[in-house]
Amino acid sequence: MDKFRTYDLILKKRNGSALSKDELEYLVEGYVQGAIPDYQVSALAMAVYFRGMSEEEALFLTEAMINSGETISLKAIPGIKVDKHSTGGVGDTTTLVLAPLVAAAGIPVVKLSGRGLGHTGGTLDKLESIPGFQTDLSVEELIRAVKQVGVAVAGQTKSLVPADKMFYALRDVTATVDSIPLIAASIMSKKLAAGADSLVLDVKCGSGAFLKKYEQAYNLACLMSGIGNGAGRDTVALITNMEQPLGRAVGNALEVEEAILTLRGEGPADLEELCLVLGGWMLCLAGKTSDPEAGKALLEKLLANGTALKKFQQLIENQYGDSTVTEDISLLPRAEKKVPVQAVKGGYVNRLEAGLVGMAANALGAGRETKDSKIEPAVGITVEKKIGDRVGSGDALAVMHVKSKTSAEHIYLAKKKILSAYGIEDKPCMKPRLVLGLVDRKGRQV
Repeated sequence: MDKFRTYDLILKKRNGSALSKDELEYLVEGYVQGAIPDYQVSALAMAVYFRGMSEEEALFLTEAMINSGETISLKAIPGIKVDKHSTGGVGDTTTLVLAPLVAAAGIPVVKLSGRGLGHTGGTLDKLESIPGFQTDLSVEELIRAVKQVGVAVAGQTKSLVPADKMFYALRDVTATVDSIPLIAASIMSKKLAAGADSLVLDVKCGSGAFLKKYEQAYNLACLMSGIGNGAGRDTVALITNMEQPLGRAVGNALEVEEAILTLRGEGPADLEELCLVLGGWMLCLAGKTSDPEAGKALLEKLLANGTALKKFQQLIENQYGDSTVTEDISLLPRAEKKVPVQAVKGGYVNRLEAGLVGMAANALGAGRETKDSKIEPAVGITVEKKIGDRVGSGDALAVMHVKSKTSAEHIYLAKKKILSAYGIEDKPCMKPRLVLGLVDRKGRQV
């Protein structure tokens, strides 16, 4: 006889009560094994959407999801392993810079990443635009790669948190994707199952993020930090600005090029700054430095002396890619045409909606509409003017990188979205803050 009745647990959550550890384990296990049907889990997800979850309850759900599959042990790799997770954005190239940069400081980086869907790019898609680069590694290959050069970036294994795949597919068709507790459990179950000792979370906020409002991002940051620390992993969450694209490149090969330039010390200031801030926290949590400011200072030196770029070369070589792209970026895929998008009037940029820029890049073929869609690694957009910049009538706001086979209709659609993304006013405005908030290890907003 079953320990619980699913109906009773749905009713309990619908009425606002917290579910226990045993009850959540029963629900997750029953769903994964096929004993609890989709329609009941759909009802439960909607109850959570409206009633929410306590931090303890979200931790219990996360742990139940982790226990639905295998976990990765990184004990064979010496030292404290620190992982970083971003909730996704437009032009978010941080992993490509951050992984080799932190590894250059002697901290092992084991990064499991995903592919892009919608207007946010995927780290694996970006890396695979490097000729020969392989992201499909077994756990054994992943650990061996990190032992050899200190860093590896690979796709998630199919056996890791199978419950999350099932829950996400259900949330996607029941209008419960944007439930904060379910988002937190989804992200943290995969991060904790991947074996890192500590976590730095980059929670994006703004038009290019899936959370548009600061309050939503702050609530998610608090909950994920609480789950991580509750599970015994040192966790810090930064809330960062995704109102406009990060850096200037949007598109797979274009973002790899920008990462290389950043590792050379020639990249956009905002991308470099965010990588240094996140990396400073990673070094602090790993015990390399006493505080994140000291960690940031150390990473600045590693950028300046070329050590971080050399580590990126080692990462590429170790995963069968052509590392000469770091010396000759023309070896990366290139689109046949560049089409400028010109300003219709002069003034100062006071708005640049990252979401619309991401959609424009998708229209050119840089992203996926469905999981089975193919991407064009060479296409994308380079942003020429950002918030606070002065612009003259006829100046290029952005440049579209277009394949010769791209239809005139798609080019027109992309141009229209880019123009819609920009707001230009007569009066100058301040450049936006990059880091909007921080939830430290004690759950406080700093």
